[in-house]
Amino acid sequence: MPKKLIQRFMPKPETLREHKYLRMFGKLLHKPNLWALNRKSAPGAFAVGLFVAWIPMPFQMVVAAGFAILFNVNLPVAVALVWITNPLTMPIMFYGAYLLGAKILGHKAQAFQFEATWAWIEASISTIGPPFLMGCLALGIASALIGFIVIKSMWRYSILFKWQKRKGQ
Repeated sequence: MPKKLIQRFMPKPETLREHKYLRMFGKLLHKPNLWALNRKSAPGAFAVGLFVAWIPMPFQMVVAAGFAILFNVNLPVAVALVWITNPLTMPIMFYGAYLLGAKILGHKAQAFQFEATWAWIEASISTIGPPFLMGCLALGIASALIGFIVIKSMWRYSILFKWQKRKGQ
């Protein structure tokens, strides 16, 4: 069941191989396990994708692809999962990361008004930057671990269910 569900939403390998930002990986994209959806590659891909989704930077798909190649996990799943952070969810997720980071570092959360300018980023990097990055790291690690465990458990349950179904026939 998880395999069919995941495959329904997974982009086609040809589409990703020809993506303008992923072409830089060249022959590395021809490793078979990057495109296989199995009990070993799927949980790792979820961990990679969920971790990278919390990295506050542009071109997260390229970073996810790099990690998928490095760890030899399913590339389409890893790349697709970074879209959890999108223009609609990013403000909420990253503000939550800032609040968590402030709590972890023992800082008092400051009120601030976000501006999409380089000057604002330079001015704010020393005040809200460390709690924000700490929160992103903590949530990235937690999301990766939870995603890995949940998908690995779902895969195991699915296999056990199929075995039980065969025994009953």
